[in-house]
Amino acid sequence: MSELTDDVRRLFGGANTAHLATLLPDGAPHSVPLWVDLEGDRIALLTSVNSRKGRNLDRDPRVAISVTDKDQPFVMAMVRGRVAERVEGDRAWEIIDRIAQKYIGGPYPLRTDRVVYLIEPEQVTATSFG
Repeated sequence: MSELTDDVRRLFGGANTAHLATLLPDGAPHSVPLWVDLEGDRIALLTSVNSRKGRNLDRDPRVAISVTDKDQPFVMAMVRGRVAERVEGDRAWEIIDRIAQKYIGGPYPLRTDRVVYLIEPEQVTATSFG
């Protein structure tokens, strides 16, 4: 496990859009924008279990996530890691609503078909170009 620095924690803890790369069944990359937050030393993300990213994460836990500061687009972090845990039920909804509060100022509007994946960082990089 790689430690998240304060700079990386600030980026993942802020209301910044991240991009998640997973692997399709044929090994090709699949990348999508998404909301993220921190859950301890792990990165939390939400999705539908039946989404392409949910199916990819269940089949192959390897991921890459990048996040860019919304106010300083040349400040970013990249994390490579693995799914450490899939969270469902009440605990998942607590995390989901906390993430939604950060991004939209209230609870997550869709109340069905959502889970949280917790990513264990293995390699962490933060950069600033500007």
